[in-house]
Amino acid sequence: MLLQLAIQNYATVDSLEIDFGPGMSAISGETGAGKSIMLDGLGLTLGDRADKSIVRGGASKAEISALFDIAAIEPAIAWLAEHELADENEPDRCLLRRVVGEDGRSKGFINGSPATLGDMKTLGEMLIDIHSQHEHQSLLQRSTHQRLLDDFCVDSSAAHSLAAAYKLWHKNKQSLEQLSERSEEGSAQMQLLSYQLSELDELALGEEELENLEAEFKNLSNADETIASAQAALDCCAGDGEGNAGDLLAKATGILAALQGKGARLSNAATLIESASIQLDEAIDDLRYFVDSFEADPQRLDEVNQRLSDIYALARKHRVKPEALLALTAEMRAQLERIENSDEELARLTAADSTLRAEYSEAAKKVSEQRKAGAVKLAMLVNEQLKNLGMPHARLEVALTPTTSDKPSVTGSETVEFLVSTNPGQSAKPLIKIASGGELSRISLAIQVITAQTSHTPSLVFDEVDVGIGGGVAKIVGELLRRLGESSQVLCVTHQAQVAGQGHSHYFVSKSVQAGGDSTLTRIDKLDEDSRLKEVARMLGGDDCSAESLAHARQMMAVPAARSKAKKASPLEVTKNASKNTPKNVSKKAPKKAQK
Repeated sequence: MLLQLAIQNYATVDSLEIDFGPGMSAISGETGAGKSIMLDGLGLTLGDRADKSIVRGGASKAEISALFDIAAIEPAIAWLAEHELADENEPDRCLLRRVVGEDGRSKGFINGSPATLGDMKTLGEMLIDIHSQHEHQSLLQRSTHQRLLDDFCVDSSAAHSLAAAYKLWHKNKQSLEQLSERSEEGSAQMQLLSYQLSELDELALGEEELENLEAEFKNLSNADETIASAQAALDCCAGDGEGNAGDLLAKATGILAALQGKGARLSNAATLIESASIQLDEAIDDLRYFVDSFEADPQRLDEVNQRLSDIYALARKHRVKPEALLALTAEMRAQLERIENSDEELARLTAADSTLRAEYSEAAKKVSEQRKAGAVKLAMLVNEQLKNLGMPHARLEVALTPTTSDKPSVTGSETVEFLVSTNPGQSAKPLIKIASGGELSRISLAIQVITAQTSHTPSLVFDEVDVGIGGGVAKIVGELLRRLGESSQVLCVTHQAQVAGQGHSHYFVSKSVQAGGDSTLTRIDKLDEDSRLKEVARMLGGDDCSAESLAHARQMMAVPAARSKAKKASPLEVTKNASKNTPKNVSKKAPKKAQK
């Protein structure tokens, strides 16, 4: 419920904080005192449009915040968690704040985090429902009609079955559509992949083949240079003439032999030179074998060159490095297998679509049956309530229109809309086309009273639902609002003493002209019992509170207080009791057309 509304520098309000509690709160004040300021300010926290004209003169910005207790509002808790906007320190509280600058620009915040007006509107509709001429009134939305009817007559198991059946079908449908799109593209892609894989398979590149071919090509392409270099090395070791390594080592060995016994270091040097001679002989043998056996192979060189050219060309075609061709081949093969297997998956999803459609249709059928029966009952109860609210010729119809699309809908197989006729012989029309705000408010009240026991709306605001009524009808409106306040929080802006006297609490709106006469201030105060008595008396008899009006007010306020101590009656019981006391000027008979 709404716990607190704080307003700063808004219109004629300097600064005020209003604390609200459960039950019915009546809000009254003299004409022009600014009762609409509270509702307009609250509307801004719910995402209404704003302009710079609302900023109090001399201020740089206007700021409005609304604090809600959301402990029992599961949809709001889930929405905040999903959007990561919950208050971790106080998860049972939600603060909506709106700041409007003097340039007309505004910012919205949810629990201190920046939020779009759309998000504030979406969340606000879960927290409070304002019944007035305001554009965000939820009863003007078809989705609200469906929710109210379903809460009234559709059992939870049928509703859950419908939601679950739709979710399964929708998920399968998405997978089917995605796979179908891929299948349409897959035919051409499969042909391309098959052709590309045939080229790669024909190349048949082996593991490490590229590295070996590149090494072999390097050797074959430098054959002459290799032979010449090997022969030069051989000549250095054992070539004709003096100065080759072998002859020099032999000469050194002979010299050292003559010095045998002249010292350990000379002996060690002789041993090493002897060892070097042995290794040199082995190297000479390897060099001679290489020179004698090595032959240039131009044909093999051409073969290796062609093989490398084929590999490089295919790599350039696929825009990869030559060494990545093997990985590319494996990837293409896996991709082709997925496309080939998609036909089986497509067939499975198609079969599942038929099964899930049938399950959805069965669930939707059960909901439709309950809606049809509930629509008749809801209309009958609301129409009876409208008579008691001074609208004897008004008639509500709950229209169930089958959907034209063959695709399942999350709301079922029909749309729900409330249609109303307010005059005899007038065809029923959508609520949004009703011109009178007072009539719309009373129709909303009648619907809310009947659905109060099943609706999930935690807070309700009624803006002057008593316009154009008085006497016994006003008393009935007050009783209904009080009873409604026993199951929901109700805030009611009223001009009628019969309505205000029924409240569990009472707020008074007043304005005053500041010294100098150049500014006006609006304030809202919660009245104590004595002040409340005087305000109800003022509403009964004007500014002059006579003894008679005070006595009347005291009696009027005593009745609901006494009733609260007794066993509480439901709004439906109030309806039955009220029908027994219908004012004489209100016909008990519905128009003939309505009776049909």
